[in-house]
Amino acid sequence: MRSALQCRTGTSERRFAFAPLCALDKRFVWQNEEAAQIVEFAVALPLLIVFVVGIFDFSSAFTLKQKLTNIARDTARTIAAEPTSDLRNSMPLSVSDAFYVVDNYLKQNSINDCGLSISNVTTPGVLTWKFSVAATSSSPCGITIIVNRGYYFPVPFLNQPPGPDCTVHPNPGSAQMVATCISIQYAYPWRFGQAASLLGRNMLLPQMISAQAVNENEF
Repeated sequence: MRSALQCRTGTSERRFAFAPLCALDKRFVWQNEEAAQIVEFAVALPLLIVFVVGIFDFSSAFTLKQKLTNIARDTARTIAAEPTSDLRNSMPLSVSDAFYVVDNYLKQNSINDCGLSISNVTTPGVLTWKFSVAATSSSPCGITIIVNRGYYFPVPFLNQPPGPDCTVHPNPGSAQMVATCISIQYAYPWRFGQAASLLGRNMLLPQMISAQAVNENEF
């Protein structure tokens, strides 16, 4: 096999004589370069997929988190202004109002409410109502709305956010503030975990994206 230098040097007669061999040599070089590019692409493709899926997945999760936070904050502000005189009832007016405010906000923000209705309610605690639809393998949409109209916490801890269940602050002090706590937990179908498995990684990601807000009761 002639070398590339031999194919480029010598008289025209010699180059003409070795033209078929030189062409064959160039074809082999081109095939070798193409194979190297295919190998490089195959190695880089899983990493590229992880980056692309991660960008879209985490940006979608962040957007959902921001929407839920805004919904919880506006609902807490609205419901805290309503009277507390009927909180002994099984379904106070302010609690049903909280459910419909959240549900309307979800629809306005193009977020599926998972078929949640006001009848999907339990009372896990004192002055606390929980509306919930669990996610299943056949229906991955799941949502939980918690309304606590008797949430209180000591004044020195005003800046400490409530837990996802809107439970009473664990360190009640002498000076306390009674407020309304709204918690929204929404099932998020992560795709990043499946993409990360291409690199042999198992990602533990939260199944629910949650947002909470507290506003002092006015009545």
